[in-house]
Amino acid sequence: MKEATRAAYEESILRVQMHMQKTLDDPFDANEIASVAGFSRFHLSRLFSAMTGESLLEYRRRLLLERAAHSLLYKARSVTELAFEAGYETPETFTRAFSKLYGVPPGEYRRKLREAMKHRLEMIQARSRLFTLSLSIDEGGRKDMEVKIEKHDSLKVAFIRHIGPYDTSGESWDKLCGAPEVASRLGPNTLALSLCYDDPDVTEPDKIRMDACVTVDDGFVPGNGIEAQTIPGGEFAVVVYKGAYTGLHDAYRAIYGEWLPKSGREFGGSYSMEIYRTDCNSTPPEENITEIRIPLL
Repeated sequence: MKEATRAAYEESILRVQMHMQKTLDDPFDANEIASVAGFSRFHLSRLFSAMTGESLLEYRRRLLLERAAHSLLYKARSVTELAFEAGYETPETFTRAFSKLYGVPPGEYRRKLREAMKHRLEMIQARSRLFTLSLSIDEGGRKDMEVKIEKHDSLKVAFIRHIGPYDTSGESWDKLCGAPEVASRLGPNTLALSLCYDDPDVTEPDKIRMDACVTVDDGFVPGNGIEAQTIPGGEFAVVVYKGAYTGLHDAYRAIYGEWLPKSGREFGGSYSMEIYRTDCNSTPPEENITEIRIPLL
């Protein structure tokens, strides 16, 4: 396959994936999805499977099951409720599909992972000096983790989709920031940020999705492997994390596992956002500052 052809196909597959994650609760319509890519249903089906290793339907089912697994960890949803939210007609069919993906039924998955999460959070509390979470609202959770609820406007960003563990995204960042059409727009007011769609406690490492992003103006035109999207505005739970990026996942566990259940609020999006307030190339790891934003309903 020619490089230019493959790049065009990758752009089409990304458009399809983004459309599917935005319409996850809509009825599955292969013809409508194919129209997003500009291909016939049958050509898209073959191409999607060849380039992702999953059929369109398998990809959609996995995202729904991973969302259900995240809810089992962090929300007070019954298995029946999660079955219907994931599009299954009965809890039994949901349980069979869930068990096939995770190796255990939903109830056992919830029990085992919540026990592991409790142990993990106790360990975080015992060594909380290793990172700092600081802002200004007390709505429960540990005293060293303060969360602020803020309203933020939408952001237009140029981005590259990274697939794989979050700590292997360096090549995507280099490609994004090195692209001439992006590099020429970088300035003191540019925000470098990630949209993180998957929980490493739930999703297999080689299937984790992340968008490496920089803010751009309305005049930016996507192309050459660089895409554009608008991140919706709204209310966010905001936490400032100070420390090495290797500790970010523990910070998320604390936010989702402690603060969110006690706050009376619910996670309101398909992603979390990380805004990098320091340059990791010139800042010691323990001094890095990352602003975490969690969209709220």
